[in-house]
Parts: sequence; C-alpha cells; structure tokens
Amino acid sequence: MLEQVRIVLVNTSHTGNIGSAARAMKTMGLSDLCLVDPVSPPDGQSVALAAGASDILANARIVPTLAEAVADCGLVIGTSARSRTWSWPMLDARQAGEKAMTEAPNHKVALVFGRERTGLTNEELQQCHYHVSIPANPDYSSLNLAMAVQTLSYEVRMAWLAGSHHEPEATDYPLADDLERFYAHLEQTLLETGFIIKPHPGQVMTKLRRLFNRARPEDHELNILRGILTSVQRFGTHRKAE
Repeated sequence: MLEQVRIVLVNTSHTGNIGSAARAMKTMGLSDLCLVDPVSPPDGQSVALAAGASDILANARIVPTLAEAVADCGLVIGTSARSRTWSWPMLDARQAGEKAMTEAPNHKVALVFGRERTGLTNEELQQCHYHVSIPANPDYSSLNLAMAVQTLSYEVRMAWLAGSHHEPEATDYPLADDLERFYAHLEQTLLETGFIIKPHPGQVMTKLRRLFNRARPEDHELNILRGILTSVQRFGTHRKAE
C-alpha cells in the first residue's frame, strides 16, 4: 500500500531539498516522487543529500502542472497553514496518514507540498480534497520541506503498520482528472445559462469547488451530476433553436 502513496513537490527552488525529501521518503518506505515544475531538475547536490535514495530521484517524474501530477489520484491532500481566505476540510498529520492508508487500496493517494517560501497557491489548494496542517510550535513553526515530507511520510507508515489498510474504504471516488473535467463542465454550463458572467466570474467556482470537495461525490454521483449538466445544456440549445 505504501507504493500507492505519491509525494508531490511543487516548484521546488533548491535541488538539495529534493534530495532530502527523497531520503525522508525512503526511510519510511515510500518511493513514488513527482516534481511539478521544479526550478532546476535533480542534480549532484540532490544525489548527495539523498544519501542512498538516489533510486527515488532517478525514477521521479517531472511534470509541468499539479493537475497532471495528481490526475490518476483518487485522494489529494495538500499541505497548508490554516489562515486561508476559504476554509477547506482540514486534517492533522496523523489523520492524513490514516486517511491515506484507508483509501490506498482503491486508488493512488497524493500528498502535495508547496514552495519552500510561499507554499501552495490558493488555486493549487483548490485541487486538493483535504488540507493538512502540521501542528508545530506556534512560536517557532519553521519546518523545512524535507521535515514536512518526513513528518507526513512517518504518519503514513505508522498508519500502515497499525493495520488500518486492512479495512479499505469501499467507496469508489472519482480520480482528480475526472473531477477537473466535471468542474470545467460545470463552469461552461453556468456560463451558458448566464449564472456567471465571464468578465466578472466572482468567487462562484471557488465556492463550488469547496462545496463539492467537501461533499466528496462518489463515482456514480459524479456521473449523475454530469448528466444533469448535459441535460441543462441540451435544454438551452433546444430553446435557442425555437
């Protein structure tokens, strides 16, 4: 089940941090590393700081966007501080590990880490089902990237050792790529009906993403929603033809 967990690093600035993150992963038995638009690809410094985890670096996938990195994942958890404009379903590190192992038998799980200085953007966080915050000392909460990867990888391993993966969740959830197609379909339908106006979309889609990510529709429920949207579009086309 540990092979089902993917560590995703977004726009990492320092190649040494990539190597240190790979080392943190390997000590906990994780091996699937994906790099989203790194400032520089892994290099000699990465290999040096990987300290024996160079195989993870060699097999790491590099992609241009977070959407591509998590397209085949059914659960996406993004690291975040709590102070965001729109609150999102939150997990602590232990809950994130347990949630990952509960769903890993059914689909890939992604743990997403942002930039060293600024973390993940709001747009990137909106692609996650849950946000996870590591409850560090509020007087000195300076965790570097590898420390954060180590902490969450440890919690994943502890959940795996505890055997929580023996009772997988029976629910079939859509993959991230399916959800993104749904959101595109939803936005197009709302534009066609005039519910939102392209020059002034406001925060409607952000709020709707938050709603559906919180509700976590299952596969068959998402199919129903897509069917409703198609029906609305057909009705609008029929009315225009009259």
